[in-house]
Amino acid sequence: MAAEKNFITQSAVSQRVCALEEKFNKRLLDRVRGKREIKLTPAGEVFYRSAKQVLASYEELQENMRNLTGRISGTVKVATVYSVGLHELPPKVREFMSKFPAVKIDIEYSRTTKIVRDVLSGEVEIGVVAFPEPRRGLTIVPMPSDRLVLICPPDHEFANRKEVSVKDLRGRSFVMFERDIPTRKAIDRILKSYGVKVKKAAEFDNIETIKRAVEVGFGLAIVPHPSVIDEEKNGQLAVVYLAEKDWIRTVGIIYRTDRNLSLAARKFIQLLESKTQA
Repeated sequence: MAAEKNFITQSAVSQRVCALEEKFNKRLLDRVRGKREIKLTPAGEVFYRSAKQVLASYEELQENMRNLTGRISGTVKVATVYSVGLHELPPKVREFMSKFPAVKIDIEYSRTTKIVRDVLSGEVEIGVVAFPEPRRGLTIVPMPSDRLVLICPPDHEFANRKEVSVKDLRGRSFVMFERDIPTRKAIDRILKSYGVKVKKAAEFDNIETIKRAVEVGFGLAIVPHPSVIDEEKNGQLAVVYLAEKDWIRTVGIIYRTDRNLSLAARKFIQLLESKTQA
């Protein structure tokens, strides 16, 4: 894999590793017995962590030199959950790119647990997640919150109602996010607080699959409103407001507290935390 990513032969990779091992007089890699894979030795772990710090310092040096010219450029690596990344970030990214055309926004989609890991490890510069939880080493910047809404097929009995109460959901079949997803945890918490139990028809890990399942009649679902605006407009799904004030999804930007963010990342965060103009 290392050879492919760097467009060199496997032999060249092996030679470079051997040269490093000779230079430091330490074995950096061990082959796993009985498997075609390798793992880092303790010395290899130290080398890997230190090398990442050197690369990060070099990137910071480049950023500082670019800032001397007053021109904002470079790449901002962002990791986000699907429901935010697919439906809320695109207009913000377009606005940012129009203001700073020399900056590239590199977005990847993942689950919240992996996003937090990647931010803490330095794999990505910033993360955008739902229901961000305070954690040592992480800074959270709040973004505008979303309303959670009920969605159902257009021919459902709820479809023509402006709003429903949580009590109306008792015993209904629901298409849900998987249990470890923060939005699912929040929905479960709200339902429990009102003593309401629902039936689980299916569980999925992303918003798009949930919407398609509701369309074909698997059940109802509770989702962030921005994620279903298109389906609401074209009549694919009916969107019904939930009467209680509890149905709010918080969204936040996370980054490692001890990391010196690039100027481009700081500008992007400023744009994300501002409200979209009507």
